[in-house]
Amino acid sequence: MKGTVKVDESLCKGCGLCIPVCPKGLLGLASDRFNARGVHPVELIDPLEACTGCQLCATMCPEAAITVYRAVAVAA
Repeated sequence: MKGTVKVDESLCKGCGLCIPVCPKGLLGLASDRFNARGVHPVELIDPLEACTGCQLCATMCPEAAITVYRAVAVAA
């Protein structure tokens, strides 16, 4: 895994602007739950751990609800 995405569901307004900018198509609206705003929040759908940590989703998010973490290579 190179990267991962964490969504602060309390901030997400479910606008979906982050979904089409993900080059790997790893984001989608959660169909099984609502947040406090009454919308389906965005979630990372990455069973193959394909996220590169590019941060395009976080850059696009108007609510700053997305944080991207990148794996750090450890020197042996």
